[in-house]
Amino acid sequence: MGDPSLILMLVLMFAMLYFFMIRPENKRKKEAQSLRDSLKVGDVITTIGGIMGTICKVNESTIVIETSADRVRMEFTKWAVSSKNTPPTEEPPAK
Repeated sequence: MGDPSLILMLVLMFAMLYFFMIRPENKRKKEAQSLRDSLKVGDVITTIGGIMGTICKVNESTIVIETSADRVRMEFTKWAVSSKNTPPTEEPPAK
């Protein structure tokens, strides 16, 4: 029929492919989706294009962010969110 060691080697190669490539990629996708699902007003985010801003409105598939102190607002799709950052803290004025 076939050499049992050859079949074992093929099974082992597919197992390695799954554990080193497919499984970590699925985990990253799941984490990114949970991040996008957890977005709420007031979160500070960074988009995949590097734009940072504070979320001021959340829709079904889009978000609206304010990017600066002069209240510039832009709308992005949720998949464009790269990461959620910590909000900037106010530093006390120097004496």
